[in-house]
Amino acid sequence: MGEDYFGFSWTRNENRKNVTIYVNNPADISVIVIYFLVVLAVGIWAMVRTNRATVGGFFLAGRSMVWWPIGASLFASNIGSGHFVGIAGTGAAAGIAIGGFEWNALVVVIILGWLFVPIYIKAGVVTLPEYLKKRFGGQRIRIYLSVLSLFLYVFTKISADMFAGAIFINQALGLNIYLAVIILLLITALYTVTGGLAAVIYTDTLQTIIMIEFVIVQRCLSAKNLSHVKAGCILCGYLKLLPMFLVVFPGMISRVLYTDEIACVDPKECDYYCGTSVGCSNIAYPKLVVDLMPNGLRGLMLSVMLASLMSSLTSIFNSAGTLFTMDIYTKIRPKAKEKELMIAGRVFMLFLIGVSIAWIPIVQSAQSGQLFDYIQSITSYLAPPIAAVFTLAIFCKRVNEPFSRSGLLVALVRMITEFAYGTGSCVGPSNCPTIICGVHYLYFALVLFGLSCILILSISLMTKHIDDKHLYRLCWSLRNSTEERIDLEEDDWTDDQDSDSVQTEEVRKDPSCWKKAYNWLCGFDQGDAPKLTKEQEAALNMKLTDTTEKPLWRNLVNANAIILLTICVFFHGFFG
Repeated sequence: MGEDYFGFSWTRNENRKNVTIYVNNPADISVIVIYFLVVLAVGIWAMVRTNRATVGGFFLAGRSMVWWPIGASLFASNIGSGHFVGIAGTGAAAGIAIGGFEWNALVVVIILGWLFVPIYIKAGVVTLPEYLKKRFGGQRIRIYLSVLSLFLYVFTKISADMFAGAIFINQALGLNIYLAVIILLLITALYTVTGGLAAVIYTDTLQTIIMIEFVIVQRCLSAKNLSHVKAGCILCGYLKLLPMFLVVFPGMISRVLYTDEIACVDPKECDYYCGTSVGCSNIAYPKLVVDLMPNGLRGLMLSVMLASLMSSLTSIFNSAGTLFTMDIYTKIRPKAKEKELMIAGRVFMLFLIGVSIAWIPIVQSAQSGQLFDYIQSITSYLAPPIAAVFTLAIFCKRVNEPFSRSGLLVALVRMITEFAYGTGSCVGPSNCPTIICGVHYLYFALVLFGLSCILILSISLMTKHIDDKHLYRLCWSLRNSTEERIDLEEDDWTDDQDSDSVQTEEVRKDPSCWKKAYNWLCGFDQGDAPKLTKEQEAALNMKLTDTTEKPLWRNLVNANAIILLTICVFFHGFFG
C-alpha cells in the first residue's frame, strides 16, 4: 500500500506550483510549540494525580469527576476536526441548515443525563455492552454491539477526524497528509496511553477554553454523582449552541471569498485546488484561517485544530480500548489480570490507528467530498439498530431478545451499495439504484430505527419474558427498586482481578530502575491496595451506584434544563 493508494506525494499537491507555506514565521511556530508543551504537561500532571492501577481508575477516572470538566470534555470530544472542517464545508456547499444538527444535540444530551445515565449508574456498569449483558444475559449481544461500536469508531470518528486534521495541516504547512497525521498521533497516543481517561478529561478542558475564545456516556459515568452528570450535560448543551456561529457561518463566508476554489465544479479544477476531484468544500475553514489570520493568531487557530483533533482521538482511543478490553478480550482471556487487560487495550488502540489511516482515502471521496455528510450517513446506517436496542432495553421490561440482525442487514446493504457505486457529484451523478439509494440517509435512519424496534418487540412477545428479580434497577419501571437483583449471568472476569493468587519469588524481588520507570509510566505499580471486606465492598458498590441528589442541586439542574430546551426551540424558530 504505497503513495498511489493514499493519493498524496511527500509534498502537499504535486499538481500545484509555488505552494504557499503559511506557518513559517516565529510567532506561529512559537504558539504551536507552547501549546503542545502545555498539553503534555497537563497530561503528565493528570497521570501523576490519578489512580490508574485498576481498570476502573484508568477507564472511569475513579468516578471522581465534577460537572465542569465533564461538560467541557463532552463538548471537546464531540467538536472535533470533523466539525471544524466538515460542518464548515457543508455550510459552504449547502447553507445554514447544517447548524441544526448541533442544536438537535441539546435535546439528546438532556435525554442522556435525565433518562439513560441514571439507569447505567444504578446498574453499576463500565461500558454499555456490559449493561446489555446484565439486562439480557449471555455474551452474544454484548460482543455483537461491541464489534458494531468499534466499526462506528473506525468509520465515523477516527478516520474522519484524522482526515479533517490532515486537511488543515496540509493547507497550512504544505506537509504530506499522512506524515503530518502520524506525527500528531504519536503525541496524542503518548498521554492517552499513559494517562488514561483522567488525562483525557483534563486536557479536553484546557482545549475547550482554547476552542471558545463524541464516546459520551463513559464521561458521564465518571461523575461524582447524578447532579454532576446532569450539570455536565447542561454545560455541554450550552456549548453546543456555538458551532453555528463559530463554524457554519465562517464556512459560508469562505465560499463567498474563494468561490473558484471552494465552489469548484470542474473535477480537474477541484483536483488542482485540493487534490480530489469530487469537490473542495472541505477546505473552506482551513482556507479562511490560513489566508486571513495574521501571524501568531494563525498559529493559535492551528493549535485549535490540533486541539480538536487530539481531543476527539484521545476520547475515542480510550473508549474503544475500554470496549475491546472489557467486552471482547475478556471473552478470549477470561482469567486475564489487570495488567494484561490494560496492555491489551493499549495495543488495540495502535491497531485502530492503522486501520483508520488505511480508510482515509474512502473518506476523502465519499458523499461528494462533504466530510460531515459522510459522517452522518455512516451513523445513519449503523446506529439505529443500536439505538433501538438500548431504548427498548431501558423503557420496555418485556423485551428479552435485542438482536435485530435484519435491521443491521438492511443497513449494510445500503452502505456497501453506496460505497460501490459512489455518491457522485453535480457533474456526474451516482448510478446507485434508486430503490436502494433513493431515500435520503436521514429518512433511512428513521425507517431503520422503526423497523428494528418492530423486530425486537415481535421477537420478545413470542418468547418467554424475564422475571423482575433479574431486572431490578436495570429498566425504568424498576429503577428505584431496593430488592436484591439476581444477575442472569455472573461476571466472568472481575473475581479474578483482585490480586495474583500466586506470586513467584522473581515478582517479589525489587524491580530494576528501568522496570520501576516502566510501571510508573503505565500505571501498573502504584502500591498494593488493601483487600476489602465484604462490608466494605458493599459500601463501595452502594456509593458507585448511588443516584440520590440534594434537592437544591436537583432543582437547579432541572431549571437549567428547561431554559436550555427553550433556547434550543427559539434558535430553531429564529434561524429556520
